[in-house]
Amino acid sequence: MKISYYPGCTLKTKAKNMDHPGIAALKALGVELVELPRWNCCGAVFSLADDDLLHLLAPVRDLIRVVEQGDNKLVVACSMCYNTLARANLLMQENSEKRHTINTFMEEERDYNGEVEVVHLLSFLRDEIGWEKIRESIKVPLKGLKIAPYYGCTLLRPQSVAIEPPEKRTLFKDLLETLGATVVDFPASNDCCSSYQILSNPDVGIEAVSKILESAESWGADAIVTSCPLCEYNLGKRQEDALKKHDTLKELPTFYFTQLLALALGLGAEVCKFELNYNGATRLMESKNFLTVV
Repeated sequence: MKISYYPGCTLKTKAKNMDHPGIAALKALGVELVELPRWNCCGAVFSLADDDLLHLLAPVRDLIRVVEQGDNKLVVACSMCYNTLARANLLMQENSEKRHTINTFMEEERDYNGEVEVVHLLSFLRDEIGWEKIRESIKVPLKGLKIAPYYGCTLLRPQSVAIEPPEKRTLFKDLLETLGATVVDFPASNDCCSSYQILSNPDVGIEAVSKILESAESWGADAIVTSCPLCEYNLGKRQEDALKKHDTLKELPTFYFTQLLALALGLGAEVCKFELNYNGATRLMESKNFLTVV
């Protein structure tokens, strides 16, 4: 099976440890992620200004590339990119006046009418591959690893593009249990990590990060898993600032779900690139003997 794939800017730079394991894991499951030709930045965030149509040109242009490639479905791993592309797609489907304006402005591009389905990789794993096939492909069960799935904001908000109902979320849990891990469903799993506030208001951001870490630790997690590079930056890289501010906190490794999937499929540390994670990711995996079993 081949499917169009949008990596986004961060997965090609700071989050190669999300991109590479994901591509390799899908290949091991019989799926080729075909990177879009001439893709551009999706805009990172969906503009909330009602008349900010220029902000929509970037994600719509990416969706046009899917049509040009002869596909009608697009898989996205980064949850922020997914949110932006899915909301832009929805607007093009539902708002004829804005669709006309955008198509007219981009006169050198073909008209786009929202004919592509934007799918997050987590949903694709469940719906197109299935937990049973993944379970049958496991070579390194993640037994003994207590993982706290962190949804953050963009997988669940707004409801129109949520990958599942926030109050009935099971997708992350089902994947991790399929991989053999023990799921720690902690109260702060869909709290905001402070997003870009970590840069403009670092004190506020570090407090938000600290509350999430404290919540996961108090529920017994060995680590946190996420699908968002910005969440991973805040909870991982900036974790050092939280530890300095709150001496009751302990180091809590952070992972991308693609890394855990690739590891469980037996693809090894070279593919998973744990060395690019910000805290004790490699040490934790070594302590569980996951890196010595192939």
